[in-house]
Amino acid sequence: MLKKVPHTYVIIFFIVVLTAILTWLIPAGQYERTVKELADGRTQTVIVPGSFQEVESDPQSWQVFSSFFKGFENQANIIIFILLIGGAFWIMNSTKAIDVGIMAFLRSTKRLEKSKFFRKLGVNNIIMVLIMLMFSIFGAVFGMSEETIAFIIILVPLAISMGYDSIVGVCLVYVAAHLGFAGAILNPFTIGIAQGISDIPLYSGIEYRIVCWFVINFIGFFFILRYAKRIKKYPQKSLMYKADEYWRSKSLKQEDEIKYYTPISAWITAGITLIILIIFSYEYPETKLQIGDSEENAYTFYALPIFTGLFAITSFFTLLKSVHFFILNLLAFTIVFLILGTMGYDWYVMEIGTLFFVMGILSGLAVNNSANDITKLFLEGSKDILSAALVVGLAGGIIVILKDGKILDTIMNSVSGSLSDTGKVGSTGVMYGIQTFLNVIIPSGSAKAALTMPIMAPFSDLIEISRQTTVLAFQFGDGFTNMITPTSGVLIGSLGVARIPYEKWIKWVWPLIAILVVLGFLLLIPTVMSGFPFPGF
Repeated sequence: MLKKVPHTYVIIFFIVVLTAILTWLIPAGQYERTVKELADGRTQTVIVPGSFQEVESDPQSWQVFSSFFKGFENQANIIIFILLIGGAFWIMNSTKAIDVGIMAFLRSTKRLEKSKFFRKLGVNNIIMVLIMLMFSIFGAVFGMSEETIAFIIILVPLAISMGYDSIVGVCLVYVAAHLGFAGAILNPFTIGIAQGISDIPLYSGIEYRIVCWFVINFIGFFFILRYAKRIKKYPQKSLMYKADEYWRSKSLKQEDEIKYYTPISAWITAGITLIILIIFSYEYPETKLQIGDSEENAYTFYALPIFTGLFAITSFFTLLKSVHFFILNLLAFTIVFLILGTMGYDWYVMEIGTLFFVMGILSGLAVNNSANDITKLFLEGSKDILSAALVVGLAGGIIVILKDGKILDTIMNSVSGSLSDTGKVGSTGVMYGIQTFLNVIIPSGSAKAALTMPIMAPFSDLIEISRQTTVLAFQFGDGFTNMITPTSGVLIGSLGVARIPYEKWIKWVWPLIAILVVLGFLLLIPTVMSGFPFPGF
C-alpha cells in the first residue's frame, strides 16, 4: 500500500525545520552593505566585496513557529493580492460571463478546424503558442511575475474545457511568463539591476539575449505542447486527473441554459465607468510607456484618452449583445490598463489587485447585484482561495529563518569561494551553478543581483570573462528555478490558485527544469569560447 504524500503545508513546515537545523550547523556571517548609484540614476544597496566576516551566531529553535508570523508579514502584499483576485473573479464567475467567453472561444476554434491548413497544424497548438508567447513577452520585457496569479483563474478552466489539465493551464501563463523572465530581454528587475551594478551599459548585449529568448521559448513550448498532446489523448495519465474534478465539476453551463440579456444596471455601470475614465484621461492625458529603465526606450502618447474612447465604443456594442459580453469587455480593458499601469506608472501588486477588485465590483453591479450580494460573493471567493494565500505566508517562513539565523551571507560566501581556477568555461559554469543554487533560497531577482553581482562582476575581470557573460549567468540562474523553488511566493500562490499540490508539480516540472538548466549552460558557452562575435558582447 502506497504511503500518503504529505500535504503541501507539511512539506513547507519540514523545510522550515530543516533550515532551522542548518542555523545550528552553519557559522553565522555577514557582509557589509553600501549604497551604490546605478547607471540609470537609481540607487541600490549592494554588498562590499571581501567584507564578509563571521558574527555571533543566532541559531533558530522556537523561532520556527514565529517565522510563519513574520512570513505572513513579509508576504502580505501577495497574500492580499490573492484574496482580492479570488473574491473579484468569484463575483465575475457568478455572472457566467467567463462561461460565455470560453464557449465563444471554443466555437471559434471549431470553425478554424474546418480549414485544412489549421487542422494540420493543430488549432489548439496555435492557440496555446499564441497565449504562451504573449505572456513570455510580458515576462521578458517588464518582468511579469506576480501578475500571473490573476490569469491562472481564467486559463486553468480554459485548459480544462479544451480537454487538458490544470498543469497545462498553469503552463499557459505562469511557466510561459517565467520562460520569458529567464530569457529576459529588457527586464528591469534582473537585467537592469545586474547591468547597473556591473557598470556596463543598460540593456547592452540585447541581440544575443533575443537569440537566447527564442531558443528557451522553443524548447519550453515544445515540452509543454508535447505533454498537452499526450494528456488530450489519454486524460487519465495526468497527475491531476482526479484532483481536477474540482474544475470539471464547475463545468460550463450549456449555452441554452444561459439567459442573454442587458439590464439597465449594465448601461448605468458602463456610464459610471466611462465618466471615471474620462476624468482620469483629463488628469493624465499623456502616458510614458517605458520598456526597461532607459529613457531611450520610452514612448509618450495619449494612451488613456485613446483607450477610454475604445472602451466607450466596445461597451456600446457589447451591451447591445448581452451583459455577459460587456463584462468580458471589462476584463479585456482591465488587462489593457494593467499593462499601461505596469509599464507607464510603476504599478505593483497593490495597484493591480485594486484594479481587479474594482473589476469584480463593476461586474456585480452590471448584473444588478445588491451590495450585500456582491459582498457575499466576494467573501465566498476569498474563502475558496484562502488556502492558496495561506501557503504563501507559510513559505515565507523559510526566508525568515535564513535571515534571522544569519546564515544567508555565509552560504553566499561559501559557494562563491568555489570559484577557482577551473578555466573560463568551468568558471562560468560555477558562477551559473551558484546563481541557480542561490535562487532556491533567494527567489527575488533584484535582491540576488544586489547580493551577488558586486562579487561576480570583479571576479569575471580577473579570469577574463566578459561581464556580459556574468550577467547572462545571473539571468539564467535567476530564471529557471523560479518554477520549482518552495520559497517563491508567486509559484506557491499560483499552484494554490490552480489547486495543484506542490509535490505533484515537482514531479511534473523537474524534467523541464533539468533541460532548461542544461540549455542555459550551453547558451553561455558561445559567449566564452567564441571571442564574443555577437553584437553587444
